[in-house]
Amino acid sequence: MSSKPIYFPGLNGLRAIAALSVVIFHITMALDMFGLDPHLFGTLPDGSPKGFAMAGYGVTIFFTLSGFLITYLLLAEKKQQQISIRNFYVRRILRIWPLYYLWLIITLLVIWYLGLPFNGIMLLAYLFFAANIPFILENMPHGADTTLPFLRHYWSLGVEEQFYLFWPWIVKKTKKNLQAFVIVFIMVFLALKLFFHLFYMHSFIAAGMKVTRFDCMLIGALAAIYYFNGHALFIKICASKLAQALAWLMVLLLLLNAFHVASVIDDEIVSVISVVLIVGQTTVKNRLINLDNAVCDFLGKISYGIYVTHALIILFAAKLLKEIDMAPALKYALVYISITALTILISWLSYEYFEKYFLKLKSKFTAVASSNTRTAEAS
Repeated sequence: MSSKPIYFPGLNGLRAIAALSVVIFHITMALDMFGLDPHLFGTLPDGSPKGFAMAGYGVTIFFTLSGFLITYLLLAEKKQQQISIRNFYVRRILRIWPLYYLWLIITLLVIWYLGLPFNGIMLLAYLFFAANIPFILENMPHGADTTLPFLRHYWSLGVEEQFYLFWPWIVKKTKKNLQAFVIVFIMVFLALKLFFHLFYMHSFIAAGMKVTRFDCMLIGALAAIYYFNGHALFIKICASKLAQALAWLMVLLLLLNAFHVASVIDDEIVSVISVVLIVGQTTVKNRLINLDNAVCDFLGKISYGIYVTHALIILFAAKLLKEIDMAPALKYALVYISITALTILISWLSYEYFEKYFLKLKSKFTAVASSNTRTAEAS
């Protein structure tokens, strides 16, 4: 094992932005549970509330980050020794599974206690990391309500775990031209996505390719290959102040719900933006906005817990806050601030007193040490 952990400064800040965006989105969609108007960000053409667009793109940022980090660490391991597929899966299990299944059990108990309906067959999808399937079915035209209550967001965890089923094998077995393989995969995926969008827009495959964003993860992977190999032009372009300024401008538009190029490739565009931000944060001298600070580090470190736990916390907050009578503006503030704060608190407790135990076990199966926090890296 290498003595000094690999640490990428600023990436926890991107994790924090992505995770909190998802929380804000789901709070907004649940405002009616608090007796508030959920149309805070506007109304869609069909009359339904307009959400916080950054949430969906926040998941894309997560995908890109995951593709980048996993690929970089696999390449580092491959350079040092033969990649151990077994150890790779043990590491992923120890990082993802404990909180995933703990919160799944807690949520199922709440669903049972409240007597809420749920699709028992679809529970299998959640048990076997295929929650993206009911999510795809639900988001198709005239789709049925197939996702489990308070667990819809598990779809992205299913996508990531499915990606891990094949990606470490490809990195290990590809002796040369891994870069070419990734480029071809992205191009073929995009071509198929465009084809089904144009000619079979309402098909399961079209919906599935939009949700199962393997190409976004591979855009992150391609960036990791270039970065690991020290590709001078790639790093120079991404780290330039112009590229950074444009990327942050796009993030601002996302935050203002004002970003839209072409719905079928917007996620891929956000992945490219994410790559620019990743390289910009790691290239310290060219940072326009420094995300490598204590607050971002803390929030990014517990971002997995924030993502997993927040939906159920919204339910309990609604039980407590719905009947409170106060001016709407104050109640909006109370709802957003209290849920976000409680989610952060629960996630911190989860990280400190539950996840850390498994993270320590995970280190025993690590060939290339890495750190998800600047504090650990500094120590």
